[in-house]
Amino acid sequence: MDVYTLHRGTTPLFVSLPHDGSFIPADLSQRLMPSARRAPDTDWHVSRLYAFALEMGASMIVPKHSRYVVDLNRPSDDASLYPGQNTTGLCPIVQFSGEPVYQAGEEPHRSEISQRVETYWRPYHAALEQEIARIKASHGRVVLWEGHSIRSVVPFLFEGRLPDFNLGTSAGESCAPALQARLASILGAQSHYSHVVNGRFKGGYITRHYGRPEAGVDAIQLELAQLNYMDEVTFDYLPERAAPTQAVIRELLQACLEAA
Repeated sequence: MDVYTLHRGTTPLFVSLPHDGSFIPADLSQRLMPSARRAPDTDWHVSRLYAFALEMGASMIVPKHSRYVVDLNRPSDDASLYPGQNTTGLCPIVQFSGEPVYQAGEEPHRSEISQRVETYWRPYHAALEQEIARIKASHGRVVLWEGHSIRSVVPFLFEGRLPDFNLGTSAGESCAPALQARLASILGAQSHYSHVVNGRFKGGYITRHYGRPEAGVDAIQLELAQLNYMDEVTFDYLPERAAPTQAVIRELLQACLEAA
């Protein structure tokens, strides 16, 4: 089954976009609430936003399926990444709006969740591990960049408006201190964008699990407020708004390449 696409690059930079997928199989879609069938919590257009990274020689992995099928950035045992805070799970049953994903009685049972992990989650993570190993073998070091985006205002998950650029390094554990400082400096120099480091989004499972700077793997998550490149209501991509955002991301990725 085609569950992801992987482009193998020539540099020590690996871009993972685990929430870019929006496809929901027809039999599953029939069980969802009408509001969930659009896959509204998709990280819309991030593969388009990051397309320039291929020109930089980066590797890139992009899934096909929606996070409503299985969330590739959650641990397979569904342990909470943010204990005590509202969040969504491995096979989400609640939308970011707080509304249910499924019609009453249609939520997945444990056996179905286990099957989704085997079908979708494990192949993606096996590909992540193999590509990290390949890049590290070729270059001695690898920077794993997690590209994410979310609506700028989601009361169910956080108060107020989210900063434009939200950098997460698992509170400094998934990335070398010098690289984190360099990335924070780049963001701090921007006059048109707000930012935070290790704020509400400190990095999901992929950042926390694979980031081992002492072993040559730096992992960084960037959670973008979607209004910086798209219309959050229609989900339309806005090239004129995306271009300056891409310029900042390019500067961040270039710093990663220089560090690696």
